[in-house]
Amino acid sequence: MKHRIVRLTWFTAVLGLVAPPLIAERNLTPSLESVPNVCTERPNEPDWMENIVLRDAYQRVLIQDIYRAQSLERIVKTGSCDCATRFPTWDTAEGTFRENYADANRSDMLQASDIYNRRANELRPRAQAICEATGNW
Repeated sequence: MKHRIVRLTWFTAVLGLVAPPLIAERNLTPSLESVPNVCTERPNEPDWMENIVLRDAYQRVLIQDIYRAQSLERIVKTGSCDCATRFPTWDTAEGTFRENYADANRSDMLQASDIYNRRANELRPRAQAICEATGNW
């Protein structure tokens, strides 16, 4: 019994000395800054979207969904996945939102978001294949 306690104490001491450097080396500290692996020069969202109040966040989500679906449609249609095609300016998505959904209620916007997500998910495999071929996925 005494031998087992000594061995356990020794193991705990060694683990205490070795474990902190192992943990520190992993550096898993989260960061708010995200640097993408491809197309690092992506256009920023319009300022009003980034500063939207929380209760209207569904509007921002809808525009993001429109942007994603339009981007994937463009990739599939052109067969190109250059950065300008994959990450265009937000003008077209913003225009689509203003033209079709600016006066819509929350429920209508959530339904539209679902439609754009479904469209994007259908296009994603084809767009991904095109982009992977050029190293842009």
